[in-house]
Amino acid sequence: MGRLVPKGAIMPFIAGSDANEIFYKDWGTGRPVVLAHGWPLNSDSWEAQQLFLADNGYRVIAHDRRGHGRSAQIWSGNDMDHYADDLAALIQALDLREVTLIGFSTGGGEVARYIGRHGTDRVAQAVLVSAVPPFMLKTDDNPGGVPIEVFDGLRQGSIADRSQLYRDLADGPFFGNNRPGANISQGMRDSFWHQGMQAGHKNAYDSIAAFSATDFRDDLARFDVPTLVIHGDDDQVVPFDVGGRASAALIKDAELKTYAGAPHGIADTHKQQLNEDLLAFLNTYKS
Repeated sequence: MGRLVPKGAIMPFIAGSDANEIFYKDWGTGRPVVLAHGWPLNSDSWEAQQLFLADNGYRVIAHDRRGHGRSAQIWSGNDMDHYADDLAALIQALDLREVTLIGFSTGGGEVARYIGRHGTDRVAQAVLVSAVPPFMLKTDDNPGGVPIEVFDGLRQGSIADRSQLYRDLADGPFFGNNRPGANISQGMRDSFWHQGMQAGHKNAYDSIAAFSATDFRDDLARFDVPTLVIHGDDDQVVPFDVGGRASAALIKDAELKTYAGAPHGIADTHKQQLNEDLLAFLNTYKS
């Protein structure tokens, strides 16, 4: 677990938790920051934050989750436990310490499950951005969650025409382009679609269950490092009350930053604000 793929590979990969290849980008020097992306995207979705933080004195690493982007489209293990173990393999292979883990949307679940399974020996800080924890799905003990019919609709759309599904998400709720006065660039929307289509069909399909039906409440109880939670209060994908507000309430001493009127995809729509908030939080850490 956690070995580097031998030299000679065209692009940088590590061997994931079950020997699948995980692609990563490693920019800058300094204390390490690891970025975990959302569904159905890949590490390119973090490029604005990766460039900004690397320019400001941090070593910033972003990986493609198994089955997404340039990572291997492995058939099995498309679940949060494996995502977290792949993240652990990356951190171990690069021997990262005093890491700040930052997870967006599904990546927030990956970060939470990593801490739940692997602890915080190598972790200095955590950030959840528009993240799926603590538990998205509406159940008897989570009555405020999102009805399963919503996620069944994503599954149906994925099987019927996943290319159009990603178009619809990008043109509508992901960036808030369905709100009056919204003006999200065609390029931004096209990038979402392109990244989605790079994901393996089965990997992206299975991931719907991973991000919607995984209960992270016990994982959040294990957070014992400074944690920042950032969420838009007009998030139509992971509603604010289901995601950010609920996570901040469960993580001891977490700081909650609410972006007024902001949609789900704030890494793009609010990138300057997010960049500055992330940098300010990173700079609070004293080793």
